[in-house]
Amino acid sequence: MNFYDQSRALLGRFNLAKVQLKSLTRRLFSRPTRNLATLAFTGVLTVVSQPLLADEVVALSFAKAWQQVQRVSDSQQAQSAQVARAKGLEEAGEDMDWPSLQLTSSYSLLEKPLALDVADLGIDATSLPPALGQMLGALPSQFAFSEQDIFRTSLKAMWPIYTGGQITAAQGIHKAKVEEKKQQQALATRELFLLLVNRYYGVAVAKATVETNQTLVDSLAVHLDHATKREQQGQIARVEVLNAEVAYNNGKINLASAVRQWEMANIAMARMLKLPSVNLYSALFMLDESPSLPYLSQLTLTQHPALKLLQAKEAQAEGLIDVEKGLYKPKVFLYGNYTLYEDDSTLSHIEPDWMVGVGLTMPLISRDGRSGKVRAAKSALLQARYTKAQTQQDLSLLLDQNYRQLLQAGEESQSLDTSLALAKENLRLRDIAFNQGLSTSIDRVDAEIKLKAVHTQQLAAKYRYLQAYASLMTISGQLDKFINNSNSLEK
Repeated sequence: MNFYDQSRALLGRFNLAKVQLKSLTRRLFSRPTRNLATLAFTGVLTVVSQPLLADEVVALSFAKAWQQVQRVSDSQQAQSAQVARAKGLEEAGEDMDWPSLQLTSSYSLLEKPLALDVADLGIDATSLPPALGQMLGALPSQFAFSEQDIFRTSLKAMWPIYTGGQITAAQGIHKAKVEEKKQQQALATRELFLLLVNRYYGVAVAKATVETNQTLVDSLAVHLDHATKREQQGQIARVEVLNAEVAYNNGKINLASAVRQWEMANIAMARMLKLPSVNLYSALFMLDESPSLPYLSQLTLTQHPALKLLQAKEAQAEGLIDVEKGLYKPKVFLYGNYTLYEDDSTLSHIEPDWMVGVGLTMPLISRDGRSGKVRAAKSALLQARYTKAQTQQDLSLLLDQNYRQLLQAGEESQSLDTSLALAKENLRLRDIAFNQGLSTSIDRVDAEIKLKAVHTQQLAAKYRYLQAYASLMTISGQLDKFINNSNSLEK
């Protein structure tokens, strides 16, 4: 970790300790009696209890966080494994064009040896010439061609020459499945990106909320101190002090809640990145100029992974149709057999040691429902095409919605700049009026709360703007552009 990152991490940890120290200070000073020794001891304990070693905290910009989450995400690894599995099946399908060679060995036990009885030939020796009759009489009554036990080992080869297009179609299906898994991985990557945007900048929102509540508590503490002094001087009634104290206590409660939410957001972010602790320093940002909606639409409708996935589904359905149609066509193949070992018998000497040939099979009547399978495959193709058309409409609608949410959030944030200036001026005037006895504590507290509300509204508008912009970039596949803007436009 370089010096810059270490400084960032140390500053982030110190800011958290400072927020907790301020909250503790307000609690101690909320009473007239202020124990400075207790305050000093507790403050030092609070700071020391925080781990300030830079090597314990990883400082990450949004770009580095995206690199980290891609590296450690289990879902990304699972998607990569699916792609690898589909590629393995594609490679296996390429072997379907090659011949197969098998070593077969057999042992057979016959009821009785293969033999030929001379009497079964039906030859009458008396009807033959004397010489032939004598030769026939000299022959044994039975010829044995084999033993009762038969042993044989041979090599068998088969090479498909024509399969009615089934092999080519099957290979095309495997290729389309690889593309499908790749697009599923791309979709999962975009979903992970959106989740990171929500969590990363959610931490920034939570931190800004803590700072806003801390500013409110600090201001209410000063107001309570002034009200207490004025009551002691008899300038205001006790009810004014009580109102200031109630507002201050409510502010402390809200601050504590904001701190807890900030802590939970940091924990969720650290768990997602699989790091013990993180310091996120990329802030919320807004564009000087809105992106072009027609350009976003063009990118979305030509490059979105969901549409490419459905194209892969169409290719699979078309391949399935070809496979089913191939059942109607003949199959032509080459075959061969070479005998490696056989028993020593008359039959084995008669049989040839090898043979080669060409074979053909033609289905005539089948009971596997070929026509129904073809219709089912065509229906799957129509389903993929209709789903693709509907997905195009849904993506266009989603793009329009997010674009208008972007414009709405941007306009709201800009309009709240005026409201923020008005709330600050109103608080300044109410503070002056209260100190001069021209306004009540309730009026002054209301002005403070209104200022905090405007801060919160503007922060929420900026967060919605960023979420809408992230969605637009995710839908159109411009993740790198969002990352570049997060580095150059963060303010």
